[in-house]
Amino acid sequence: MFRTFFVFMATTLFISGCATQQQSLYEELGGAEKVNQIVENFVIQIETDPTILPYFEGSDIDRFVEKLSEQICALTGGGCVYSGDTMEHVHAGMNITEADFNRTVDLLIRAMDAADIPHRSQNKLLKVLAPTRKEMLYR
Repeated sequence: MFRTFFVFMATTLFISGCATQQQSLYEELGGAEKVNQIVENFVIQIETDPTILPYFEGSDIDRFVEKLSEQICALTGGGCVYSGDTMEHVHAGMNITEADFNRTVDLLIRAMDAADIPHRSQNKLLKVLAPTRKEMLYR
């Protein structure tokens, strides 16, 4: 009787432990395929925005795509390690204004919309990225 109870409890705990495991935001977004789609869409948004495009003049866009995808992966629990430069270093000398920063966030939202990312997941990603704001403005 005790053994049956023990097996039942162990099985119940095992099953409930598996059931409560939450997926990472990276998985919620759709993994590498969707993150890459978001970043590619973001580049398209930037390329068509006359206010933000000048900030990217002379940039290595392939590296930008690679490092932004890597950064999003790392920040959302995708298992990546961000190997790019610090946000302060990347944005040094750009003197990004609050208005232009906010405009860029709008472009990112459009990129996520184009990738069919649900608004709840978009908000989670924006929350994860928000702390980098202070590292970019007026540098």
